[in-house]
Formats: sequence, structure tokens, C-alpha cells
Amino acid sequence: MPRLVLASQSPRRRELLTTAGFSFDVRVRPVEEVRGAGETPEAYVQRLAAEKAEASWEDRDEIVLGADTVVVLDHDVLEKPKDLADARHMLERLSGREHRVITGICIRYPGGCKVDHVSTAVRFAPLSAAEIEAYVASGESMDKAGAYAIQGLASKFVERIDGCFFNVVGLPVSRVYRYLQAL
Repeated sequence: MPRLVLASQSPRRRELLTTAGFSFDVRVRPVEEVRGAGETPEAYVQRLAAEKAEASWEDRDEIVLGADTVVVLDHDVLEKPKDLADARHMLERLSGREHRVITGICIRYPGGCKVDHVSTAVRFAPLSAAEIEAYVASGESMDKAGAYAIQGLASKFVERIDGCFFNVVGLPVSRVYRYLQAL
């Protein structure tokens, strides 16, 4: 099988693939991440994953994996916070509520591509202002969709999940593995 290329700068995605035993290279090309008017969250993450994979595809004999993750609360898409105030606001909204984490994946390979998404429901415990402030002050929220890392300090806020844990971290590893096995 040709070498896998990860079209993502996410250290979490790199760690997940490494832990699962994948051999891969990282190659990232910039892609504008702007949600289109009326675009569903599922279509949005799938489009971004496909654009990332396509932008990073250099050798027509390689396999490139692109991915993008968002948090959806009600009908609002929560991406990475712009600043500390935005992170604080996201966490206030997530407090005591259930939301969905959706990751789009695209596997670009010789002869085509597979595009899909995985959705996981996550419920947060009610958070106090002090808990939110301490978490935001940790800095962990700043480069994460929805302003939190389930595998990090925010793990204590999660009451339950329904679906793939690794999807919430940033990559549905089992789904990716199944697609790669089918190639």
C-alpha cells in the first residue's frame, strides 16, 4: 500500500494515528475554512476534509487523509475560539448541555476518494464560572473546536458520550482504518 500522508497540522490527529500503529508523513497546505451560507455542519466538515486532502495530494500514487472537526450546539457551529473571551463564551454555552462533535474525513487515493463524517454526542456537566475561568486560563481551549479537549483537562467536565471517543479528540480512527483496509 502506498504511504499515507496526513493533511493536518493537528498534533492530536498525529498522536491518534501513531498510537494506532499507522506509518505516515505530514503535509499541510493552507485551505480557507469558511462555512458557506446554508451549508450543514456535516457538509462543511466533509468539504473541508476533501479540500485539505486535495490540496496536499502531490504524488498521484499516494494516499492522503484530510480531516476537519467542529462542535455543534443547537444549530450553531463552534470552531476554534478566536480569543479567550470567545473560548469562555463557548464553554458557558456548553455547560450542562449536550452537543455533537462532527469530524469529516477524506481519503484521497489513486483512482478516487472516500468522503465521510462521524458524529458523537457529548454531554457536559454544569460548569461554574470559576471552572470555566480556570480552564480558559490553562490555555488548552485555544486551538480546539468548541474550546475544549476531551482528552485533557476538560475530561472532568464530560458526563457522557454516545459514539466514538476518538472522533471527539479529532479523528474517528476506526472508520479511517476500515476505509484504508478496503483500498
